[in-house]
Amino acid sequence: MALTRNFKETIVERVNRDPAFAKALLDEAISLFLAGEPETARLILRDLVNATIGFEELAKAIDTPPKSLHRMLSLRGNPSMDNTSAIFSAISKSLHVEIETTATEARKKQKALA
Repeated sequence: MALTRNFKETIVERVNRDPAFAKALLDEAISLFLAGEPETARLILRDLVNATIGFEELAKAIDTPPKSLHRMLSLRGNPSMDNTSAIFSAISKSLHVEIETTATEARKKQKALA
């Protein structure tokens, strides 16, 4: 259990001293979410919320109880698209960044050489 606490403290300290790291975490959460890995995206968002805005402030910002937010951002959470969007928006405002996305052509899978 001490390892988990130390990891969380490490994330908070790094986010507080390195804004680029916080932005990279947000970027990774968005990328994972869009790539079909919402479980990992939610866990990164949870760490980012803890290190930045906090669950109490996030709850006020998106008018959702903190306990519900904790459940949403758990491994088995299932936030609605509206809540997910609101969470991304609140975190991006907290970090003073804008979220931009770009659609690109899918990479073709290469055939394995036999």
